[in-house]
Amino acid sequence: MRWSNVKLILAREIRDQLRDRRTLFMIVVLPLLLYPLLGMSFFQISQFMQDHPTKVFVIGDHPRLLESPSLFEGGSFAARLFGKPEKARLLELDFASDTLSPGETIEEVAERTRRQVQASEGEYDVAIYFPPGFAEQLDRFRQASEPQASSPEPTQEPAEGEAKTAVPRVLPKVPQIEIICNTANERSQITYGRLYSVLNRWTDEVGKANLSAVGLPARSARPVELATADLAEENGTGASTLFWAKMLPVMLLLWALTGAFYPAVDLCAGEKERGTLETLLSSPAQRSEVVVGKLLTIMLFSMITAILNLLSMGFTGWLVLTHVPSVGTPSWMCVVWLLVALVPVSALFSALCLALAALARSTKEGQYYLMPLMLVCMPLAILPMAPGVELNLGNSLIPVTNVVLLLRALLESDYWQALRFAAPVIGVISVCCVVSIRWAVDQFNQESVLFRESERLDVGLWLRHVFRDRGPTPGVAMAVFCGMLILMLKFIVGLTLPFPEDFTGLAKIAIITQLVVILAPALLMAVFLTRSPSRTLLVDRASWRFVPMALPAAIALAVVIHPLAFMLQMAVVKLYPIAEGAEVLSRLFSEAPNFWLLLVIIAVIPPVCEELAFRGFILSGFRHTGKKWRAIVLTAVLFGMTHSILQQSLIATLAGVLIGYIAVQSGNLLPCIGYHMVHNGLALATTRITPELLDRWPTLAWMVQGNPAEGYTYTWLVVLVGGLIAFLILAWFSRLPYQKTQEEQLHEAIKRGLKVDDEPLVSTAM
Repeated sequence: MRWSNVKLILAREIRDQLRDRRTLFMIVVLPLLLYPLLGMSFFQISQFMQDHPTKVFVIGDHPRLLESPSLFEGGSFAARLFGKPEKARLLELDFASDTLSPGETIEEVAERTRRQVQASEGEYDVAIYFPPGFAEQLDRFRQASEPQASSPEPTQEPAEGEAKTAVPRVLPKVPQIEIICNTANERSQITYGRLYSVLNRWTDEVGKANLSAVGLPARSARPVELATADLAEENGTGASTLFWAKMLPVMLLLWALTGAFYPAVDLCAGEKERGTLETLLSSPAQRSEVVVGKLLTIMLFSMITAILNLLSMGFTGWLVLTHVPSVGTPSWMCVVWLLVALVPVSALFSALCLALAALARSTKEGQYYLMPLMLVCMPLAILPMAPGVELNLGNSLIPVTNVVLLLRALLESDYWQALRFAAPVIGVISVCCVVSIRWAVDQFNQESVLFRESERLDVGLWLRHVFRDRGPTPGVAMAVFCGMLILMLKFIVGLTLPFPEDFTGLAKIAIITQLVVILAPALLMAVFLTRSPSRTLLVDRASWRFVPMALPAAIALAVVIHPLAFMLQMAVVKLYPIAEGAEVLSRLFSEAPNFWLLLVIIAVIPPVCEELAFRGFILSGFRHTGKKWRAIVLTAVLFGMTHSILQQSLIATLAGVLIGYIAVQSGNLLPCIGYHMVHNGLALATTRITPELLDRWPTLAWMVQGNPAEGYTYTWLVVLVGGLIAFLILAWFSRLPYQKTQEEQLHEAIKRGLKVDDEPLVSTAM
């Protein structure tokens, strides 16, 4: 790569962007104006957010005449019962008439009031119902609590050595106040919250008054005092620091993403519309140099957007927060850490946006790609804001989420926690950046991607094209559609079918999922959308050449690699503990009437159905991308996503990569099914290890270690030996002359041509 060419392309792209008024407005002007306008709008809208009075209707024998403690003062609640006395005006009271109409009872008045509160536009928001005789019951309860002058002597003296027991006092029934509210009405909810706190304070005062009546101090109701020593406040941090630590990293990621997207669309789709992309690609610069120049340009504008947004938000926040004393301003170290994290974040999002923008035929189409990208990134960015999500080894391996968690730890001054997991976070984000950049370079090396023509969709013509121009195997779009269809059907079936209560119900759901959700879409699409279903599903005659050797090799590979896979599964479970629902499923599987039935449900039906769908139809479609490893990985990711449990999905994805490699190298589906069956069967067999089984099989006792309480694991010697043998078997698979698709042959030819004298190929698109 010649950096002089990269520098020239970078200068060219920056000049083009600076000439675009829309880009300058989005990058420079909008961030400077947005947050002051939002702050102004906040103060204008705040007048509509003021507390408004609500109405309460009081029914029954209310204690209006009680002097101590009084609940009412005049026509409203006592001001002392509110946190702030001026809040007493927010509850407007209306008392029911003490005189009832002829033939009317207090219960009828209460029932009529219920209907008024239930009405959405009723006269009252909440009602309080004091039952008949409430004041007398309250007074009798207080009198019964007072100490009596004399107490009856016990009828029998306690035996020697026995302690005298006090005669329990029988207190009258505690009076009950009923609050009538309607939680479907927001005003009623607000009124209920205000009223409940007032009645709670009054109830506490009544209790203290009763204690005083029996000669006990009021503090005896709370003999223990709680003191709080907030170390965060002592160190100069607190709720304000936590607020900014959760908010700023998420905002930084959103700014970097939006700041990278619009320049990327203009540099790719915009150049296609202006007709300047062909001139750039026909220059002596290599495609990788073109990509790096555009990538640096997008990174620059992404960082400028994030920095300007940060400055504008900081200035506006400083002005606004002076009126909100409970939330302070962030420290200057926050700015330092945000700027440090901005570089890798901008690189990642710039590469993703550049690769996506290269797919777009026009600027309008490119803007449509922002929503899918946001749908993928937003949950990962917002996940750290959920309660209980903290920076640990498992979360540090999740892209985007790990950056937010690391930034949060740094902003909270938890430097030791950040230092412990900085290495995996940096490693993951670096791998993601490299993969994204390579994807962008690969997009620019495919002229079928760069020079796609705009087209109008005609459903009738498209359907005729799908059925008339069918290929022997499905295309990439069909593979994606099949994978998405399986995921959607699994989601619908998972929510529609009831949760199983026993093994029979679980077995039915498992069989329905495999046959209807996974197998049926793949078979139907293979029959109706391809000319050669047998070739698509890797079961045609031409693919049986290496089966006599590949099938035993695949079965042996599943056996020797099982200890390593088992230890990997244990590591995944340790990183991401299994939820309660997964344990319930494990318990239901353990209730199987016999082991052989469970083996059929787990180790026979799923391997056949899943291999026909994923390593058959979907992998055949992804092979048309031109890169076998890309096809293998994409198929494995879809295969892993079909497993509902996270831990199982991760293991299934890794296993899917291995099975996909076997499918490509052997060219037949039977070795894949054999590997899958043995893999599932051994995983099921490890759950049935007992001390009696170890006594019966001494060789197995030498291979495993542990106890029934903590579980059994393989010894490290078995894991290492099995891994070495698995490596040798995979090396044998790599020597098989697998059948390449036309796209793979073309990609290898282009790759060989690009290496000749290290000179780029001249583009033929003019």
